[in-house]
Amino acid sequence: MSVSLVITADTHVPKRARDLPEPLWQQIEAADVVVHAGDWVDVALLDELERRSRRLVGVYGNNDHGVLRDRLPEVVRVEFDGVRFAVVHETGDAKGREQRCAAAFPDVDVLVFGHSHIPWDTTAPTGLRLLNPGSPTDRRRQPFATFLTATADAGQLRDVVLHRLPVRPPRR
Repeated sequence: MSVSLVITADTHVPKRARDLPEPLWQQIEAADVVVHAGDWVDVALLDELERRSRRLVGVYGNNDHGVLRDRLPEVVRVEFDGVRFAVVHETGDAKGREQRCAAAFPDVDVLVFGHSHIPWDTTAPTGLRLLNPGSPTDRRRQPFATFLTATADAGQLRDVVLHRLPVRPPRR
């Protein structure tokens, strides 16, 4: 049975935004699984995502401390409908990322990561797919704030879509 996914990272709530954008909340509430690749910043968002999602898989990022590090792992591995995922916040420099991550995660099909706020969708020569959803709240130098949706279905990752959100000035 296929599994619908929402993939997000680098939410930085309430530092960069008071809340997640409504289109993302709508997708979260409709998805089977929400994957968050770190930099939550405040445990209140973790609590709200747990409350509003059917299933939440997340890791902590470099801006997450205290209770967030107590409740979340640095790396998580999970399988959805035959697709093996790993989730981590940081993967290092973009140069050589595919080879470095393929060596570090040889037992997974998809690596979800964050940190850069830059959307990323590439495949290593080994077949490992690397996905970064960007950020829904802090686009930095990107033209849009973003998140991803996808479907795990019979061992395949399908329908990967990068969603662009309305541009809002960052919260100061």
